[in-house]
Amino acid sequence: MPATPTRPLLKRVPPVAWTVVPWLYGTLLAIRAFLHLPLMPTDPFPPTPDGWVLIGAGSVLAPAGCALLRRRPLPGLGLLVAGTYTVTLGLNGLTVGLIHYGAIDIAVGWIAASAGRRRSLTALALAVAVLPGYEFTRTGLGRPLLFTYSAGRGDWQSWSVLALTAVVAWLIGNSVRQSRAYSERLAAQAATQAVTAERLRIAREMHDTVAHSIGIIALQAGAAARVTTTQPEAAREAMRAVEHEGRETLAGLRRMLVALRAADSGVPVVAAGLGDIDRLAATTTAAGVRVEVRRHGEPRQLPPDIDLSAFRIVQESVTNVVRHAGSRACRVTLDYREGELALEVTDDGRGHGTAVDTGFGLAGMRERVALLHGEFTAAPRPEGGFRVAARLPVPAAAAR
Repeated sequence: MPATPTRPLLKRVPPVAWTVVPWLYGTLLAIRAFLHLPLMPTDPFPPTPDGWVLIGAGSVLAPAGCALLRRRPLPGLGLLVAGTYTVTLGLNGLTVGLIHYGAIDIAVGWIAASAGRRRSLTALALAVAVLPGYEFTRTGLGRPLLFTYSAGRGDWQSWSVLALTAVVAWLIGNSVRQSRAYSERLAAQAATQAVTAERLRIAREMHDTVAHSIGIIALQAGAAARVTTTQPEAAREAMRAVEHEGRETLAGLRRMLVALRAADSGVPVVAAGLGDIDRLAATTTAAGVRVEVRRHGEPRQLPPDIDLSAFRIVQESVTNVVRHAGSRACRVTLDYREGELALEVTDDGRGHGTAVDTGFGLAGMRERVALLHGEFTAAPRPEGGFRVAARLPVPAAAAR
């Protein structure tokens, strides 16, 4: 359980900060010449009073749009563009400032990374249309036309460059979104493969249990057949044993049917159970991590599949503590309740159950419990460390 890795900067900083900070910087940079600050250039033609009103209104609209990006991306981008238009008109600028447009590019990239394809393409179209839209706005207000081709100011070239930056921002955001989706598909595939491998392992372990039960049934049935006429009571006792063993085996098979697969590799698997908990605790303690075993209720014989699964859950949890928790001790609690077995493994370590972003151990434990129709939880504890808990229902016949 290694320490949680630091989240990437793009995830730690919200989109409002990425957009509003450069936008406000661009606004301050544009009006610095009118504030008569020391060591700063001055402009003898400051905005008119109406212009200052527009600058103030735009400085409210644009940050509001940035704050809205996470919940309503397209309306947020629209407010950001509207605020940019308003400030630029207040400054009587012929075109949108480069830094302001950079903030719009960041918003487009974030929308492309977090929203669907249709929304992201709409955001891109809006960003590409910013400069022509501003030109039509100036024309509608009767101000000088920006694109005076004979003046040779390269307005079309400027628009092309800024539009290209918007396209690049969209491509980067779209690539991030596709990479995230690909990683999620890989994680889902890995989880599915982990569950399949765990089911096959359960099937191999059940092989020995079922073979043992069938062997007992065959022996008892053969004994009953031999003494049916000479020792009827012994024959009835043998048949009762056959019935009991058969019911337990069928119950176990019914609970484990989903996991059974005809893929036994031929390698013998040693069946384990809760009777081996003390041996597991002693071995782990000798390895340097003290395991304290607590038992509540009256310990009793459990069906083989439940006994085996309970042991494997404890074993996997203790193994995770040894490998990942960074803790010197853990506690194993077995609670034999009426109709169920509750088990819990807790530690005071770093607070992660398995290696980060893998979770194969937890997936296997969860699958075991699900196949037994039980309940499973695994999460960091509020006071520190990690807790794995499971409740396994015990059939009424086995609970007595």
